[in-house]
Amino acid sequence: MILSAGLRTDLVAAYPMWLYNRFKAGFVYARNPLFPGRVTYYELKPNKVDALYFCSKSYINVLSWIGEIGKHFRTLFHCTVNGYGTDVEQYLPPLEDRIQAVKVLSRSVGKERVFWRYDPILLTEKYDTKRHFELFEEIGKELSPYVSGCIISFVEMFPRISQRMAGILPLSNEEKVRIAKTLNGIAAKYRLNLRICGADDRYRDVGVYGGGCLTLDDISKANGCAFRAVPHHGNKRGCYCITSRDIGWYDSCPLGCKYCNANRDLMILKENLQAHDPDSPILIGKIHEDDVVLRSSQASYIRNDGRQISLFDL
Repeated sequence: MILSAGLRTDLVAAYPMWLYNRFKAGFVYARNPLFPGRVTYYELKPNKVDALYFCSKSYINVLSWIGEIGKHFRTLFHCTVNGYGTDVEQYLPPLEDRIQAVKVLSRSVGKERVFWRYDPILLTEKYDTKRHFELFEEIGKELSPYVSGCIISFVEMFPRISQRMAGILPLSNEEKVRIAKTLNGIAAKYRLNLRICGADDRYRDVGVYGGGCLTLDDISKANGCAFRAVPHHGNKRGCYCITSRDIGWYDSCPLGCKYCNANRDLMILKENLQAHDPDSPILIGKIHEDDVVLRSSQASYIRNDGRQISLFDL
């Protein structure tokens, strides 16, 4: 089983103490988004989790302990670094600090486990194609020695995103291909392998290949392990990632990125932030008496093994 921290909310950037406490305790609860009365119990132990997948816009607040996680668990880290200003990504630390954090992370866990995400790509009058090419090169030049590759994607134009960003411009398929081609040229300059998230074959003619952002092949190469042949069904329609189990919760990310679809209701977001307890075994609120708590089987995809039993059993 692959366990993810960052698909429903940015746990690394927004809830680092809670995340640390869960690893120290060795277990976590996660509520089912479709059936909120159902709660799943996961053991956070290296012999129970095939790999941990972290996806975050800022690793600054976990650098003191995340390397220890990498010593005991198989891990993969996706680092989203875009270069948008506070008009788009409202409450992120300065770009320079986030870039430096990726470098520190890479030195700690190994370059092979770290990927740079430049996504989502969106167009406004301020962030036109020229600006994107400049930002991509500026960031890519800094990060290329510290990452295994780069993943790009284009913004999904959900109605709520159009409402939040009145100046967002539509992107045609032809324009997406042109952007991908130019970014691939810049990536090649810095020996960065570029791929696109969940795309069809229309980018192959410009040298950009689609597929899953998170695959067992990625995890295997990064951690020196072998997996059984398992279909990659993804976590949503059009996704080719290996299915993972996320321990976060929607409507709980305080970073204020206007393109984000995980925050759907600002009033619920406010309530969830108030209900968070860093010492609770579940991210938002607590386990209720009428909750149905299920223990995950945590079935393994691994073909070979040799993991430590406990993270803090040093």
